[in-house]
Amino acid sequence: MRRFAAYILGVAAVLLSQPTAASTTGADPPRSRFMRPSTRVGEIIDYELSYAHSPELEVIFPDSTAEFKPFEYVGKSFYPTRTLRGQSIDRTVYHLRTFALDSVQSLGLPVTILRGRDTVTVASTSAVVRLLRTAAAAGGEAPVLQQNTTLLPVPTRFNYPYWLAGTGVLALVLGSFFVGFRRTLRLRYQRYRLRKNHVYFLAQYARHIERFTLSRSLTNMERAITLWKNYLTGLEDNTINSLTTREIVAHYENDHDVNTALRITDRVIYGNQFNEEEAETDLAFVLLRDFAERRYELVSAQLRA
Repeated sequence: MRRFAAYILGVAAVLLSQPTAASTTGADPPRSRFMRPSTRVGEIIDYELSYAHSPELEVIFPDSTAEFKPFEYVGKSFYPTRTLRGQSIDRTVYHLRTFALDSVQSLGLPVTILRGRDTVTVASTSAVVRLLRTAAAAGGEAPVLQQNTTLLPVPTRFNYPYWLAGTGVLALVLGSFFVGFRRTLRLRYQRYRLRKNHVYFLAQYARHIERFTLSRSLTNMERAITLWKNYLTGLEDNTINSLTTREIVAHYENDHDVNTALRITDRVIYGNQFNEEEAETDLAFVLLRDFAERRYELVSAQLRA
């Protein structure tokens, strides 16, 4: 029991030896006040916090992170410390506003004092402000409401969400269809272009032959041969339009029709050996057209496979 009593006395002595807020800061606490006695909802009001203390104390006033409820922090104006006759005064004016509806609202911000690595928080006096009404209080009996249940026409509005959803679904369906049938669609389009180009070639080729028959001009024969070469170049994706007759014959593995027709046209064009009977030149045109027909059928069969 003696040891326990001695322990209690020791603890009490330690506690009594610790400095309190009053002994550290003096007798007067920080003072706070509102610069106006009343305010309105949302209106900015100035709140002044001042503290008179010993010059050797290091004092920290609250910043924007402090608890200002029921007010909201808007800004602040602080003033330099003034020391007169051995006493320092710190002063800060906070710009606040409130949206609370209480008729009387109060605020008291604490001040922090630094003591080495420790801090001491000193509470300030509480300031009170009165909230002014912005609307007169309703008095007397409530007005009698008249019932009106008549339906009014409502204009129809464009339903954007449904249309956007429908457009998205349609795009998804079309995208899925395109992905699933992409190869089939591409082959159909290639066959369509192939057939269209072949029909165009036959029409132009026949026109050049007709002009040659009427005029017997070597220029029309050259145009027909050039058209034939360009058509096969596009049909088979090759470069025979830039090859010589010998290279073309070799490219098509000495095809009899190609060899015969090109030798006849070269003899007529470059050798100026024109046959008035037209049989030989007509044969050359027919052989080249038949060869183009066979190559077209071969490429079409490859696309259908």
